[in-house]
Amino acid sequence: MHQQVLQWFRESARDLPWRGGCSPWGILVSEIMLQQTPVVRVRPVWEEWMARWPDPAAFAAAPQAEVLRAWGRLGYPRRALRLHAAAGVIVEKHDGAVPDTFDELLALPGIGTYTAAAVAAFAFGRRETVVDTNIRRVFARLVIGQALPAPSLTAAEMALAKELLPEDAAESVEWNAGVMELGALVCTARSPQCGICPVRRECAWIAAGQPEPNYVPKGQPWAGTDRQVRGAVMAVLRAAESPVHAELFWGPASELAALKEHLSHPGEVADALKSLHNLNVHAPQLQRSLASLVADGLAQLSDGGYHLPH
Repeated sequence: MHQQVLQWFRESARDLPWRGGCSPWGILVSEIMLQQTPVVRVRPVWEEWMARWPDPAAFAAAPQAEVLRAWGRLGYPRRALRLHAAAGVIVEKHDGAVPDTFDELLALPGIGTYTAAAVAAFAFGRRETVVDTNIRRVFARLVIGQALPAPSLTAAEMALAKELLPEDAAESVEWNAGVMELGALVCTARSPQCGICPVRRECAWIAAGQPEPNYVPKGQPWAGTDRQVRGAVMAVLRAAESPVHAELFWGPASELAALKEHLSHPGEVADALKSLHNLNVHAPQLQRSLASLVADGLAQLSDGGYHLPH
């Protein structure tokens, strides 16, 4: 099974810029960006990011406002601030070099067990058990015979992943990447391409007749949620280079002419405000969203209005 997956990966893996010769910093950035975000959206932002901040020291020196603007519409912008904090610790405690062990990586701000294992493996060739959504799904079908893994990661899944990990360090790194790629390209959640799967003959799910999932996965809603409103507010703040008066978040689009009096790029900010107003957000939800952005450190409120953190 190992050899079948590894051979398939060598022949079919996507040519991604954070593979093959990428710096540890570039791999760390990619792992943070790829959390809950597809490759097609991450790639152009990652490339711009690495050209602008090629190492942790350059990134740590950047103002938070620039970081959040560069993050753009990747979503979950708190990831950008956590990465910024991690870069500061890398500079302060590791002489500007990404640490190369799981424990040291895990100690960085905002770095969880998955990211620590993935960076240790993919950046430094460590034998670590890497388990993401794609790997969980492949193992659920291939070994357990279930259509989908449990809703939340279990200790049994981690034990299985550890058991399946090749002993050789280099092979274990390629195995982690290969199973992850298999889940992303072939053993997908909704339309698995079992006919071209390199391990279809060993697949317990196929052998069991491809039973349906024992639960219905819950997708993450977007329209009408606080997440949507927060995203629209962040778009306004990213477009503005000076504070945006609080009244402008509430007023109708016809009042946006006031922007010319206190903003350097009123057109961009006006467009973002119109998009926010078009959501027809009720006052309590908008107030709640603004307050939560301030609480999360993604926005600040001063006498002049709301703005990105300095």
